[in-house]
Amino acid sequence: MIQTEIVMPEGTLVKREYKKGITPEKIAEEFSADLPYDIIACLVDNVHERIDMPLRKDCRVALLDQRNPYANLVYQASLTLLYIHAVHDVFGAKTRVSINNSLSRGLFTNIHVPAVTDEDCRRIEERMRVYMEKRTPFLEKKVNREAASEFLKEHRLHDALRLFETSEDLDFAYLCTLDDEQLLFYLHLVPDCGYLKRFEVRRCRNGVLLRFPHHRDPASIPVYEDQPILYDAFSEETHWERLCGINNAGELNRTVLKGNARDLILLCEALHEKKIAEIAEKIRHSGRRIILIAGPSSSGKTSFAKRLCIQLRVSGINPLYLGTDDYFINRDDMEVDENGNRDYEGLSAVDTKLFASQMNDLLSGKKVDIPEFDFISGTKIFGKRITSIREDQAIVIEGIHALNPKLSEGIDDKDKFRIYISPLTQLNIDMHHRIPTTDARLFRRLVRDHRTRGRSAATTIHDWPAVRHGEDDNIFPYNSEADAFFNSHFIYELAVLKKYAQPLLEEITPDLPEYPEAQRYLGYLKFFVSLEDETAIPCNSIIREFIGGSVLTG
Repeated sequence: MIQTEIVMPEGTLVKREYKKGITPEKIAEEFSADLPYDIIACLVDNVHERIDMPLRKDCRVALLDQRNPYANLVYQASLTLLYIHAVHDVFGAKTRVSINNSLSRGLFTNIHVPAVTDEDCRRIEERMRVYMEKRTPFLEKKVNREAASEFLKEHRLHDALRLFETSEDLDFAYLCTLDDEQLLFYLHLVPDCGYLKRFEVRRCRNGVLLRFPHHRDPASIPVYEDQPILYDAFSEETHWERLCGINNAGELNRTVLKGNARDLILLCEALHEKKIAEIAEKIRHSGRRIILIAGPSSSGKTSFAKRLCIQLRVSGINPLYLGTDDYFINRDDMEVDENGNRDYEGLSAVDTKLFASQMNDLLSGKKVDIPEFDFISGTKIFGKRITSIREDQAIVIEGIHALNPKLSEGIDDKDKFRIYISPLTQLNIDMHHRIPTTDARLFRRLVRDHRTRGRSAATTIHDWPAVRHGEDDNIFPYNSEADAFFNSHFIYELAVLKKYAQPLLEEITPDLPEYPEAQRYLGYLKFFVSLEDETAIPCNSIIREFIGGSVLTG
């Protein structure tokens, strides 16, 4: 018999005694009636394991549903293999399928055939449901780099092969099989297709969307929402990658190893500068004077806003730069939740009436006493920034709520120009594996948090779910309001961030609750060769906001 501590998804602990050989899958079935969602992954002694792995000794087992980041990726990876298999059933085994990026709460994919119709999508989804209802198993075998390379050579998967040829850190993969379909993955899959109960296949512009539940609601597929701004942004990023000659991690590694990173950095920076100049010109032609900039954490909002101000000055507009943080209501007046905690992330923390009133006064030429928020005392301080602007000046405002219509509902829409900024990671690991934008932002944040605040990687990882929750509520619902989008991602950035992030993540020990997530992030870094020489990165680069050396943010 083995003694087992079982950690439920909500954090409660249950102790049980079982016969050797029981699996976390069987344990989850015992508690299924009391669990809100299906268990699709697990931790055994704080290490990610497949849920049908037999337990042989005393251990602690954490049951994970799709709300957990790793489990969510397990669902997506399993669904990807099922989708590719169904595509091959419909179009033939030699049909190429690429998994490109997230879009409209799903994965945007390309099936490389002359045309994909709605009927084709219906047939693909129908085939997927056949395997789901039959509970066709996913077989999984851990293989070393030599065996992985041989498989990739045999199947002519050159982009993935290039990874193993360029990255010495990448030492294993999982060879996963569904029927006669085989692919390499870098995490565990679910035991069988029966776990993949919810998905949707639909056409989207020039590709196909593979949709599935959002991590905050694993029981349903979100209502479809077209996202033309994000689609165009990903298309532009794909164009930038073609200009740079880099489409995946292996090609980036090869560029770094050949000593050509300097040219790549300068080209990426030039593309950013050109885009910022284009947005500045668009603002000038619009005649709008309230420039609202919003984006999720670690997007580089501050650096972008200040570079935009410079380009606006080049265009003949001398803007006033403000942040919405200065319009926080006094701490003692903030709403508290049932536990007595103040909500610093919600719009209720902002004095929207004062904000709208002062913006309108500035637009009309009046002098305004702009507050500065003192985070130590928790109060607004007046009398330090009494200012006015001319008719040919604009106001650039940066903050998480900047695109929320309720922040600026007292300001005429004809005066507002909205910009959404986010680092949309189009550079994928290979044609079947992507890097989630959310995870790419985490690397930026933990490097900056450690450098500027002395925070450990464990602390940053611990706080990240709350940050994401706030973004889901306060930022992402309003990106469709934007008049312009700026993608702050750099093709080269993970190669630069690796040398900063890796040692911080390696400090997280196996006894800490953040250890599994740290290992997941370290897994991403294995795909990349570290770019040690960063002298070519200019001092006004957005990436400098995170690694240091910025003339814009210090």
